[in-house]
Amino acid sequence: MADKHPLPGSERTVEQGSKVVGQCDPTERIEVFVMLRRKQQASFDALMSKIESGDPSVKPLSREEFARDYGAAPEDIAKVQAFAAEHGLTVVREDPAARSVLLSGTIAQFQTAFAVQLQHYEHHSAGQFRGRTGTISVPDDLHGVVEAVLGLDNRPQARPHFRIRPPFQPARAPQASFTPPQLASLYHFPQGDGSGQCVGIIELGGGYVNSDLKTYFASLGVHSPTVKSVGVDQGGNQPTGDPNGPDGEVTLDIEIVGAIAPGATIAVYFTQNSDAGFIDAVSRAVHDTTNKPSVISISWGGPESNWTNQSLQAFNSVLQAAATLGVTVCAASGDSGSSDGLGGDHVDFPASSPYVLACGGTRVTASGASISTEVVWNDGAGGGASGGGVSQAFPVPVWQEGLSSTDTGGSKTPLGGRGVPDVSGDASPVTGYSVLIDGTQTVVGGTSAVAPLWAGLIARINAAKGQPAGFINPKLYNTAGVCKDITQGNNGRFAASVGWDACTGLGSPNGQKVAAAL
Repeated sequence: MADKHPLPGSERTVEQGSKVVGQCDPTERIEVFVMLRRKQQASFDALMSKIESGDPSVKPLSREEFARDYGAAPEDIAKVQAFAAEHGLTVVREDPAARSVLLSGTIAQFQTAFAVQLQHYEHHSAGQFRGRTGTISVPDDLHGVVEAVLGLDNRPQARPHFRIRPPFQPARAPQASFTPPQLASLYHFPQGDGSGQCVGIIELGGGYVNSDLKTYFASLGVHSPTVKSVGVDQGGNQPTGDPNGPDGEVTLDIEIVGAIAPGATIAVYFTQNSDAGFIDAVSRAVHDTTNKPSVISISWGGPESNWTNQSLQAFNSVLQAAATLGVTVCAASGDSGSSDGLGGDHVDFPASSPYVLACGGTRVTASGASISTEVVWNDGAGGGASGGGVSQAFPVPVWQEGLSSTDTGGSKTPLGGRGVPDVSGDASPVTGYSVLIDGTQTVVGGTSAVAPLWAGLIARINAAKGQPAGFINPKLYNTAGVCKDITQGNNGRFAASVGWDACTGLGSPNGQKVAAAL
């Protein structure tokens, strides 16, 4: 019997509020994907440090070049194939570029193969799921070869960051709503329709109805974009008919991107809400040689502390790949202020990855064709607020060195980790986006509206430039005045201040200045 080695970062504990409700059926078939180490890691790291410093000499790699130089080595894939054969597992799919091998087998086979015990758990908010505790183990042959094993557990990993405006009229602020083209105009987006670009949207459930999209774009006088559904790991476009559920997220994302960049193709990657599904969907979008998205919008996430280290690192390495391929990834920073829905200070992941453009929220008042006031989105207890703070998982990136966060007492602390968010935009449901979901005209807010807003802007810029803007964070931070600085409001622990802050980042977009900087 070969020695077993615990896989670093794979430790799972019983989540608070979860209890075991039964054993898993040993004959049930599941799919698990294995992520392998990268070829030429040292050379990849050197390339990444150039990209992070904003080195203008670095050109995006083609997906073919990336697969050749930085995918998984054929001999590593062969080791996984041999391991699968030994344990009676079937290889469903190999993707050398994404360094992933998808395996299928019974629960009993996987328990033996990775030395784990899978059980059914119940959690008051997450419902029933398959889970495990302790570490995953791999044999000698795979020790140092395998970086992550994902899908043994299928607990829900993320939540959508959108909020439908409550039906009552709050006394303290007049309500307003905007269509995406109105916001594009208020934010001085450059002209254009994103033609020739593809925007990828990641969804962990729900679906869209074509009649909604058709009616909505017609009502705006915008021609309907091409929308494609891409199923990942048994995911698919499955509308539930409930606008308050994930359909709200899916439809909101498509309608915002489509209204701002109707000439772009929109590829919607549907998957299951688990760490395995989420990571695989983003990976499939990044490495998609058919649709080739140049921008990806992610409106889902969960507190950093809810991720295992192996999931966090596996996901982050996919986002690094996006940066080398010239793909801009926009991610919502969360709707629960500085706590991210937990006690204390927490930031949301994947927004806290240094390789995404983290999108926070503001509340906008407009008069005529211009914005009269814009403050941090914070609608009070139960109303939602811009996610933001300081990462406990990722160090300060080069382009944030020397920055400080300001707390509500006014004291400044130098960043001890990656600061979130980078930018922001209108997110309050009180001044939200007018959309059509499951046949109902409704007003929606949340930072999940800001990620597709920025994605639409980048698609316009890419189309006008004829090449992808790629990883834009260094350029945004190194060019003064590309965003409108938000200096009023707070998100709980942190306050808006002059310059970057942990509520709204650099501020809301001046689209023409962003285009000039890129």
